Amino acid sequence: MGQRQVQAVFFDLDNTLVDTAGASRRGMLEVIKLLKSKYDYKEAAEIICDKVQVKLSKEGFYPFNTCITELRTSFWEEAIQETKGGAANRKLAEECYFLWKSTRLQHLTLEEDVKTMLTELRKEVRLLLLTNGDRQTQREKIEACACESYFDAVVVGGEQKEEKPCSSIFYYCCHLLGVQPEDCVMVGDTLETDIQGGLNAGLKATVWINKNGTVPQKSSPVPHYIVSSVLDLPAVLQSIYCKVTLSV
Repeated sequence: MGQRQVQAVFFDLDNTLVDTAGASRRGMLEVIKLLKSKYDYKEAAEIICDKVQVKLSKEGFYPFNTCITELRTSFWEEAIQETKGGAANRKLAEECYFLWKSTRLQHLTLEEDVKTMLTELRKEVRLLLLTNGDRQTQREKIEACACESYFDAVVVGGEQKEEKPCSSIFYYCCHLLGVQPEDCVMVGDTLETDIQGGLNAGLKATVWINKNGTVPQKSSPVPHYIVSSVLDLPAVLQSIYCKVTLSV
């Protein structure tokens, strides 16, 4: 028997299809402007935003009933108090959080060349969006960049019992599309979740989006393919197709 052809491609969202990191930086810059101009927080503005960024980076897999608005507002409240001292300032924390959030969502866009790629790929294979994160946060991003219509299914980790890299969420995705793991390709920017998850689930291939030329640690999971842009994916799929054809 020859090798099986690719039937489906799973895409990560953040920093794979949309520049979430860039949009978040724009949000932080707006908060810095606010803190400096309205509250005269000179050097403290950058320090507060840096502290919040660290807190955001340490977020984990929260229970379904977690209120992300309360949680992230508390990050700002803590960062302001840690930097400026004095009593907690919830009102200012809310102002900062909602400015950062709204600015980030405004700048989350699915670029035209990415839309074209997805449209063309969908003529040949089934497409699924698989994103980790809080349900409310990820659904807001999906709505902001208007990407849902490009996929046959959307799966948000925060709505499931387990997130990437757990095999169960990949098997759930396969079930949704009516395909087998060995028929699927996972595309994402994070080795520890996207790539490790695809390997754990026994997918046909994993594609790592390495935009910055990062050198992985020796202990990191090893993807089947490495590209600098998600737009390189069609060439990767063609390479897989050629390998399958040659093996038949």
